[in-house]
Amino acid sequence: MPVRFSQSENYLEYVPVRTPETEFTVDETGIVTLTKEWTGFYNRIAQRFFHKPRVSHIALDGYGSFIWKLIDGERDVYAISQKLDTAYPGMEKSLPRLIKFLEILRDHHFIVWKEEEKRAKGEKRK
Repeated sequence: MPVRFSQSENYLEYVPVRTPETEFTVDETGIVTLTKEWTGFYNRIAQRFFHKPRVSHIALDGYGSFIWKLIDGERDVYAISQKLDTAYPGMEKSLPRLIKFLEILRDHHFIVWKEEEKRAKGEKRK
């Protein structure tokens, strides 16, 4: 179940956590490449009939690689934004860009919010 943000909650306090099934590599220049395996019924159909790949390799840019390396399950969005601003002082609209990037990672199941992870573990125990 997705985390819903209400007016009283502060998005900056959420902690992104890499999903355990997400594999990635870091090349000699520091660029991160995420690996996504396409599983499931519809993906198998697309692979068979439309020649879609079973595995995709997504190379992040410099900003994305920098952020990915900061996602450790301990830092919240605010702490990551502070490090991003320090490393890239000339970046415009760094916080909205960071939030959008994290939303994209979450939508593609590369990360979850720590609060979401806790809820999922609690539901499994019931």
